[in-house]
Amino acid sequence: MIDPRREGAYERLYAQLEPLVKEKSPSLVAGMATVAALLHAKLRHHFWTGFYFYAAEDELHVGPYQGAVACQVLKGRGVCLAAARSGEALVVPDVEAFPGHIACDSRSKSEIVIPLKKEGRVVAVLDVDSAELAQFDEDDVGPLSRIVALLEPFA
Repeated sequence: MIDPRREGAYERLYAQLEPLVKEKSPSLVAGMATVAALLHAKLRHHFWTGFYFYAAEDELHVGPYQGAVACQVLKGRGVCLAAARSGEALVVPDVEAFPGHIACDSRSKSEIVIPLKKEGRVVAVLDVDSAELAQFDEDDVGPLSRIVALLEPFA
């Protein structure tokens, strides 16, 4: 893990999010808003934290997020769409090196995307950007996937 303190932070966040999402969130959007807000507030390496809904084969629409103004529609290319199409988490240490990267904010340098699935089909993705290079690695995938899984009953 890039920062050894991150593992404990993820555990504490999960413990906070589980009752908030499972017991208090009335909908997918409410749960997403809660997840985005807590992740963004508690993890210092997050520059932008939010969700995109899978709208069509080559298009995502912005959902609840925290950070600078987002791209409203991602179409045809980009890290989020690549993860949505593959159904797999995607870690990008340098977004400039990713073919077809969409620069919603030029300050974004690295990114991680975690799909949210319903019955095996991607319905949305969690997208987290950092203003620094190489801020995510495979050790972030498991804890973030566990957090995103809290939203599956609403998907």
